Amino acid sequence: MVEHKKANEGMNVGEAVTQSEEFLIKNKKTIVAVIAVIIVVIAGMVMYHNFYAQPREEKAQVALFPGENYFRDGQYEYVLNGDSIGFEGLLKMTDQYSGTKAGKLAKAYIGLSYEQLGKNQEAIDALNSFNGKDLLVAPALQGAIGNCYARLGELDKATSHLLKAATGADSDAISPIFLMQAGQIFETQGKYDDAIKAYTQVKDKYFRSYQAMDIDKYIERATLLKK
Repeated sequence: MVEHKKANEGMNVGEAVTQSEEFLIKNKKTIVAVIAVIIVVIAGMVMYHNFYAQPREEKAQVALFPGENYFRDGQYEYVLNGDSIGFEGLLKMTDQYSGTKAGKLAKAYIGLSYEQLGKNQEAIDALNSFNGKDLLVAPALQGAIGNCYARLGELDKATSHLLKAATGADSDAISPIFLMQAGQIFETQGKYDDAIKAYTQVKDKYFRSYQAMDIDKYIERATLLKK
């Protein structure tokens, strides 16, 4: 009986790891899309508020625009380093327009582009340099940092950022995604109480979300693995 139970637990843990990886892959495009939409909205706000502002702000917004388009098209190398037809890339733009709102926003695009290219440490450094506490995009970027740490194997830092992102966003659209990611990482660490807590928050607080539809099976799985 004991050996059978251990065998089942081993299988379940392995299944948890696999499902966690699948979840991250499945939701990666969704998270990036949500972040991109938020950034585009904020970029529009920046353009509106700076329409009559000083020339340097206007020039910074103009310089940012091609990078935004390349980001939406998934051409992340162009976002960072520019193209051959006049766009110099956002890495150079942040130096030229440091201190402007558009220049600060460029750091978010840079960090997310590094993430999409699999350059996780560079992404973390860039996203951490983004000073956007007053912007709605900040929690989404916290989640992106959490995903980078997860891929680097720094799981405690990953869950810390994912939970912070979920709390900061407080949104049915993205908070449950970050809580699910944190929960499944907790499972791979054997931290089943923490996993149950994350899943239960999805069930109780974000019950209108898509993720809440089958959250009970995740709670049940973590509960069984805990025994």
